[in-house]
Amino acid sequence: RVGVLGTSGHFVKRIILPLSASEKVEITGIASRTSDKARQLSEKWHIPWAYESYEAMLSDPVIEAVYIPLPNHMHLEWMKKAADAGKHILCEKPFAMNAEEALEAIRYVEGKGLKVMETFMYRFHPKWNRVRELVRYNEIGRIMTVHSLFTYTNLDPGNIRNIQAFGGGALMDIGCYAVSSICEVMGRGPERVVGTMQLHPDFGTDLLTSGILDFGDAKGLFTVSTGSFAQQEVTIVGTDGVIMVRIPYNDFNDVKAELVVRNALGARTVEFEPVNQYRLMFEHFADAVRQDFEPMVTLNDSLR
Repeated sequence: RVGVLGTSGHFVKRIILPLSASEKVEITGIASRTSDKARQLSEKWHIPWAYESYEAMLSDPVIEAVYIPLPNHMHLEWMKKAADAGKHILCEKPFAMNAEEALEAIRYVEGKGLKVMETFMYRFHPKWNRVRELVRYNEIGRIMTVHSLFTYTNLDPGNIRNIQAFGGGALMDIGCYAVSSICEVMGRGPERVVGTMQLHPDFGTDLLTSGILDFGDAKGLFTVSTGSFAQQEVTIVGTDGVIMVRIPYNDFNDVKAELVVRNALGARTVEFEPVNQYRLMFEHFADAVRQDFEPMVTLNDSLR
């Protein structure tokens, strides 16, 4: 039974609709700083409970876990309050504003017997399961480099993703996907990182960030932008082949996904039936709570 802190549009579009058919997860409550907004969404989407404050929801024993889609600068505060209330925690990416906050959150929840996971939904899509298999079985040889490109346009000055104090900017919003996927393929964190940013003249947030992740015997490269034409791709280059992941992060729920593998045997396209990766992520987390295992996205993943 999951309660939602906040009433973000992201929650409605991406999560409540697919979870309405889930047998493992129920959105039991929604909380807002204004009771009217929580009640309106509760009635519209048939959510059993509406709370007039975040604290009221955290104090309700009916709620077993909380989903935190609040602005980035509020993640640490409400993870700690949720942990104090004994709730399992699904926190939207990025986990925290910086490494120091992430470490503080991790240390705070340790020893409380709670499951805590950052919501990198892309990792639960079957195509990423296949990527992991292809890398594990040396389908393309030793990994030499991983390139990630993720861009779109959002120049609304009132959008929280463009407010510096709220943890806005391309790196925080979508760069976390690029870094996460590169480390996922490499199976570890980088030894050092070099990056460059282009700042928005009015917002003060990064409009474009490019970075190099140095893994010693391999390199990861990424570019993310919130001021460019929409594009998503990940290319994994090995000594014996290449894997190209099309739309690696925000996949469509109603069309087939695909990746392309090229090696000495030729090229082939691997297709996957439509799935909702948000539902898969929430159901995985529910299984982790019920069966008491570590979630796929570990706290160490979030820290690095």
